[in-house]
Amino acid sequence: MKMRTGIALAAILAASNAFAAGTTLNVGMGSADAGKLDPHVATSTPDKGLLHWMFNGLVRIKPGEASPGFIEPDIAKSWTSSEDGLTWVFSLRDDVECHGDYGKLDAEDVAYSLMRSANPDVSAFAKDYSAIDSIEASGPLEVTIKLKEKVPSLLGLLVPYHGGNIVCKDAVEALGEEYQRTPIGTGPFMFAEYQPQQFVKLVANPEYFRGEPKIKEIYYRYIPSDASRDLAFQSGEIDMIYGKQEQTWVERIKQVPGTKVVVMKPGEMSVIHLNMTMPPLDDVRVRKAVAHAINRDAMVQFKGPDVTLAAISPVPEGHLGFTADVPDYEYSIEKAKALLAEAGHPDGVTIKAIHTTLPGMLSTMEALQALLREAGINLEIETVEHATFHEQIRKDMSQVTHYAAARFPVADVYLSQFFHSDAIVGTPTAITNFSHCAVADAEIEAARTEGNAEKQLEYWATAQRKIMEEVCAVPIVQSMQLWAWKDTLDLGVEVNGSLNLSPPVTEIASFSE
Repeated sequence: MKMRTGIALAAILAASNAFAAGTTLNVGMGSADAGKLDPHVATSTPDKGLLHWMFNGLVRIKPGEASPGFIEPDIAKSWTSSEDGLTWVFSLRDDVECHGDYGKLDAEDVAYSLMRSANPDVSAFAKDYSAIDSIEASGPLEVTIKLKEKVPSLLGLLVPYHGGNIVCKDAVEALGEEYQRTPIGTGPFMFAEYQPQQFVKLVANPEYFRGEPKIKEIYYRYIPSDASRDLAFQSGEIDMIYGKQEQTWVERIKQVPGTKVVVMKPGEMSVIHLNMTMPPLDDVRVRKAVAHAINRDAMVQFKGPDVTLAAISPVPEGHLGFTADVPDYEYSIEKAKALLAEAGHPDGVTIKAIHTTLPGMLSTMEALQALLREAGINLEIETVEHATFHEQIRKDMSQVTHYAAARFPVADVYLSQFFHSDAIVGTPTAITNFSHCAVADAEIEAARTEGNAEKQLEYWATAQRKIMEEVCAVPIVQSMQLWAWKDTLDLGVEVNGSLNLSPPVTEIASFSE
């Protein structure tokens, strides 16, 4: 495997010699291969990070930030909303070009793209757009969106993230199924080539409306081995590296001369979702035993206190609507064993999980496996490649699902996608409700349309308490995004965070040498 990696890398570097030094960016990603590169279908962290550099939204979060407080124009140059918040009109730029020969982007493309995002037959994020009543091109460069009901943050659904990525209608229709391997966007970089289990190559978009990128090509290399990826970075073969989500990695990579290490927000919250339809997890006492057997403090120390926070609620700390006032299952092996005995399992239980080979996630799951074993809970882990993991857990195949997610930082997003019954996997409206939780539907729905901010927070808090009481899932930790790159690479912005979980490589990024 090492020999194959070396040969692939040599080929990549040889291919990049045609460009002047300092215009090729080699990125090392910690997964084995690309998944689906259609932005309305892609759900994995590695894929979303790559697509981040190829697509635009109607609006965007300022590069280098992750908070909705930094939303600014992108394809839309301005917008207005009605007094009741149900009608939004967006005026578009007139200089946005689709990649390749697909021409200028107009209102018809934008309306098509957002309707596609709302179509459950196509989009993995359709449920996010269920409040939309209609989307129309009300002029050549004007889009009107009408809502059935107010949503907590419509603009958050229109940033280039998940369904907010704007696709070009002619490209999608012309390419058909091939679009998942040849994505066409409007962003600073264009898809050029895909070599399975090796790399995706992007090239600069000379027609980009903010200006032609200074970096001319990007090789997004798939190197699942942490050791191989670190070695490639230390030897100078790659310029930017996706880090293992552990503090020891930060401390080690910081010692590499000429390296900039960044701990980015938002944190991906690791949660253990317990499928309540599968015995023995259909018994709340067994689920509570799992919760009591997990030592969050030990998990924080394992991952590193400088890069990790304990997670105590179904909504991440720091997100609008988060509450810490939820049932707390303190670490207690004794209570875990007593609950198992009470549930008729004095000799313990065996539960099973399908899990990704992605190193950062796998190390977390293996640490949890060791903790659960102490309480007589035998967690069997079946590992599969990351894209396969996403496919199988969405088919309701896993009894226990470890999911690490970062989402737009409003409580409604987490609660709706992971804990509302409409989002249960294996159903027509599925998103990521792996536990089959349905206990807080009323509060989640009420909060979406509540005009009083204080009452909205109360609904969200009640929903979080109900979910934790039912133990639909066990929040573990929030892990920050860890990246490093050569200090000769200037991204042109201060990097505090990225909603897409990859650094903001835009048209202004460049090498100083």
